[in-house]
Amino acid sequence: MAAFTSKDVARIAGVSQSTVSYVMTGKRPISERTRQRVLDAMEQLTYEPHSGARALAGRRTRVVGLVVRFGAGGDAFGLLPFIETIANSARAHDHEVLLVTADEGSAGLRRLAGRALCDAIIMMDIEEHDDRVPVAAALSVPVVLIGVPADPAGLHCVDLDFEAAARMAVDELADTGHDEIVVVGYPASVMERGLNYVGRFLRSARRQAQVRGLPLTVIEPVEHGQEAAAADQLLTRRTGGRLGVVVPHSDAIVPLLNALRKQDVVPGRDISFIGLSPDREAGQSDPPYTNISVEPRDVSRRAMETLFWLLDPSSGVERPPIDLVAPRLTRRTTVMPTPSN
Repeated sequence: MAAFTSKDVARIAGVSQSTVSYVMTGKRPISERTRQRVLDAMEQLTYEPHSGARALAGRRTRVVGLVVRFGAGGDAFGLLPFIETIANSARAHDHEVLLVTADEGSAGLRRLAGRALCDAIIMMDIEEHDDRVPVAAALSVPVVLIGVPADPAGLHCVDLDFEAAARMAVDELADTGHDEIVVVGYPASVMERGLNYVGRFLRSARRQAQVRGLPLTVIEPVEHGQEAAAADQLLTRRTGGRLGVVVPHSDAIVPLLNALRKQDVVPGRDISFIGLSPDREAGQSDPPYTNISVEPRDVSRRAMETLFWLLDPSSGVERPPIDLVAPRLTRRTTVMPTPSN
């Protein structure tokens, strides 16, 4: 009987020999279609892989590495819903979470993968031009990004659709007859880090305002504790028409509403106000404000679904390389109604 090799399997399946190896060892995610071609070729040739290769496929740590950043420029409180949802999802799949909080950059990624500390990695706080991304793409374990850098380098990305959120906010103000828009932007620490969602939101808002023929101004940076100054700025920018205010940085929403209240400015009567935040926060605010949903748990849940699909491509429907969670707009009382003719 002929002794067939993985090279023969690759030839029959029409794939590379390395792809055959990845199917046998589970080291890299392979599409279900390609995986089945390889398995069919192995069956056709009655090919039996080496016992050592078969053992590698089952060698798992059952640990997910979660790379986050605490400290300067990081939002520790805002990270908690992400971390909690990721941990719950991992436990549901009989995995634990190894939290890497030190700002180790690429060295931390190499340490996680090189020491075989985890089966896969979730990376958060992705910068638009992030030097960790090409390193992550070269690792031997699957990596999922929460965020969309300028060049994902072939990695799977999951995030809120910030571009759609910006268009939604601009369209809501345009459709209700506003004359101008002011975006109250992000603090300097967030802007300086070049976090991917900042540019994605602001570029999309500017483009959509131009499409709708509305002047749009961005006030930035807006530091924590300086929201009263931002309120002064946006009010001085009013030209006498109907002003719509959009606040994409959720930490600034309540302080800015408080600052407007102190100046006897009522959102929904004197100006319009839209914030990007979780629905719960918007509904419980005083006043409850019109918001575009930013639900970290939805994003984290989707990211973990992608991660476990990468670990076992046969476990479900194939995941898109860039998976964006659609935002939702909930109207409350802080947007002025369309003027009657």
